[in-house]
Amino acid sequence: MDTKQRRIWEIDLLRALAIILMSYFHLIYDLSEFYDFNIDYTRGIIYFIGKTSALIFIVLTGFSCSLSSNNLKRGIKVIFFALIISGVTYLYDYKTYINFGILHLLGTSILLYLLFKKLKPPSLLFLGTLLLFFGKVTNALTISNNFLVPFGITSPYYTALDYYPLLPYLGVFLYGIALRKILYPERSSLFKISFWSKPLELLSNNSLLIYLIHQPILLGILFILKKLLLLA
Repeated sequence: MDTKQRRIWEIDLLRALAIILMSYFHLIYDLSEFYDFNIDYTRGIIYFIGKTSALIFIVLTGFSCSLSSNNLKRGIKVIFFALIISGVTYLYDYKTYINFGILHLLGTSILLYLLFKKLKPPSLLFLGTLLLFFGKVTNALTISNNFLVPFGITSPYYTALDYYPLLPYLGVFLYGIALRKILYPERSSLFKISFWSKPLELLSNNSLLIYLIHQPILLGILFILKKLLLLA
């Protein structure tokens, strides 16, 4: 099979969509938190957009793991940047710093992939659903400390700028693995395109970099726009 056709452009398209949705949500967040725009991002369509982008990323991470041969390296890389984000947000606000956000979840899930690699789709779907159920249970529990934050069990006073525990979201990751095995057993695209696959591939291949830099860029643009408006 032609290697050019082995690239699954549908996944690149979904990852590009997730990047766009994420950037839009964070733009609204920045306007609300830093520029006093009266926009509620904690519910309604804005919240839905933000959550959808995260779920797409999680599903696609599970999907991609079942195609990759270097998951150990990928997982360690993502965890490394997750820890950097923890450090930066701790310096920003130690009360709400990110200690298990989306990157922590994705990196940990990638490292755990080996445990689920040989499971058949029915087993993956069953286990994923079970984890979603347990996530509902654990998220309703509270304890006196935050030692179990990665598993969705926190103190009543726990707050974080970003929080995606293994329960329930590891279940979504398993859905992604199952999705690849069910829909893409041949590990190649279901549809052949050529005219826009390269831009999608470029965006998809740099999704981690985009995730890391998009917030500083958004904040920088908003800062410049504010200064220009003040000078006008």
